[in-house]
Amino acid sequence: MGGGGGGGAAKGWLGQMGFTKSGGSINWYPGHMAAATRAIRQRLKLSDFVIEVRDARIPLSSANEDLQPMLSGKRRVIALNKQDLANRNLMHKWISYFNSRKQECLPINAHSRSSVHKLLDLVEFKLKEVMTREPTLLVMVLGVPNVGKSALINSIHQIALSRFPVQEKMKKARVGPLPGVTQDIAGFKIAHRPSVYVLDSPGVLVPSIPDIETGLKLALAGSVKDSVVGEERIAQYLLAVLNTRGTPLQWKHLVDRETKDPHHELENKCGVIKDLQNKGKKSMNKSNAYRVQDMVSEVQRTLCITLSEFSGSLEDESDLEILIEHQFEALQKALKIPHKASEARIMVSKKFLTLFRTGKLGPVILDDVPDASDSVS
Repeated sequence: MGGGGGGGAAKGWLGQMGFTKSGGSINWYPGHMAAATRAIRQRLKLSDFVIEVRDARIPLSSANEDLQPMLSGKRRVIALNKQDLANRNLMHKWISYFNSRKQECLPINAHSRSSVHKLLDLVEFKLKEVMTREPTLLVMVLGVPNVGKSALINSIHQIALSRFPVQEKMKKARVGPLPGVTQDIAGFKIAHRPSVYVLDSPGVLVPSIPDIETGLKLALAGSVKDSVVGEERIAQYLLAVLNTRGTPLQWKHLVDRETKDPHHELENKCGVIKDLQNKGKKSMNKSNAYRVQDMVSEVQRTLCITLSEFSGSLEDESDLEILIEHQFEALQKALKIPHKASEARIMVSKKFLTLFRTGKLGPVILDDVPDASDSVS
């Protein structure tokens, strides 16, 4: 998946589809967020270092703007998590961009031990001077919901157990797929001499997200609950972005592959899947193997064909709307969702979004790198 260009067309389409009605803002601010934000501000005053976790697919959109004034005066590193889901070809541009703003930036994968090791090494290097004069140091981990803070905390804990002297037992941070799982602030001791504590915190958003496209990007990444924005609306936005960037055309080889013998392809795939099956699980038949292994390819082929056959203009909002409507119908067939299912469009949206969020459609960066003259939080 590409990572730039076409954003203007998609943005213009938002208004045409009614995305900017009711003030054009997204509001999701559960009661616990207000109290959590106050607690975070108090802890930030005492923190010696901040690991600000952002989603590598939306390096700017996943920043909490309300906290940026305080963060700008702290020692910090911006950890761009989920780098495995982001377009590596564009990541170096983001690193250069943050460096030009004198902001330390490091792409990471919170589930990778080596990746988290590099992050800890950077934190220790940045705190080296302070360590010589302070007996206790506080490192705070924060970010908007569902950027992987708790996963990072758990990885840091595992590394700490192997790197540092024996310490008291520590309860793991809770990890969940839904935004807002961690709803209080907990401190974890990760080192002695000096004592270093890592403070986890709940993910908090600003009370209102005034820019609708930023809100949709956050929703796409899972930082805003789907029920707030609506799965269908999020899926429509994703299709608009993919189409205006021409991403489906990169999957043309999958369309060409249809001319080959599909049964031979299936035989090979079934053999691979069978080898990977865990003991005790019911063996998959060929139909199940095809559904599991080839769902992504079928979706990609469908989007490539519908975009290739599209005779309208992607710059015309009405034409783009017609294309997306046609793609919804085609995806329903590709995903084998019953034609008369009353919730067919919602089912299509949910499955399509799951493929994107798990990286099955390929790596992507939704934010465009700002011009050199632009400012960044």
